[in-house]
Amino acid sequence: MTKKFKFKEKTRCRFCRSKIAWIDYKDVHTLQKLCTNQGKIFSRKRSGNCAKHQRMVKRAIKRARIMALLPYL
Repeated sequence: MTKKFKFKEKTRCRFCRSKIAWIDYKDVHTLQKLCTNQGKIFSRKRSGNCAKHQRMVKRAIKRARIMALLPYL
């Protein structure tokens, strides 16, 4: 009996799928999805972002914290 292996498709970043070029710090609803309840930023592995968009998310969240749109830890 042979086992059939199925190749799992590589999951793409949600921002790459939507072809979003820039992540806005004023889009609080999207940024809250990428943070825990305590305000910590999810890792790339957990959020599923590519490296480029993870850096943009990090910058956007930090800017939103400075502008008091998101809470600090």
